[in-house]
Amino acid sequence: RVQLVESGGGSVQTGDSLRLSCAASAFASSYKCMGWFRQVSGKEREGVAAISTRGGSTYFSDSVRGRFTISLDNAKKTLYLQMNSLKPEDTAMYYCAAGNTYCSTYEKYFSVWGQGTQVTVSS
Repeated sequence: RVQLVESGGGSVQTGDSLRLSCAASAFASSYKCMGWFRQVSGKEREGVAAISTRGGSTYFSDSVRGRFTISLDNAKKTLYLQMNSLKPEDTAMYYCAAGNTYCSTYEKYFSVWGQGTQVTVSS
């Protein structure tokens, strides 16, 4: 079972950029899909972006499309989330996940989760 460790979170201001990383203990090809989710305390976890490891197709939530990009470096076994034009509403704990059934931003398709990294965007 792959282990996932996120990094790169921090405190930034509106309009800034951040790149999150997710280091995997095994090659991403072991799973069909890898993704990023976020959660604000007291709210449901939201799917942000996902990428198919079998063809590179990407999926984004409407709230981040055009601002965030997701990429996978198989050689480094690392998943990235480049976040540009950050807004205060992007503030959340961000989680990396892997799944092996179907690729989308729906949480039910992911079975392995990291511990999260906090992103805080101030106005």
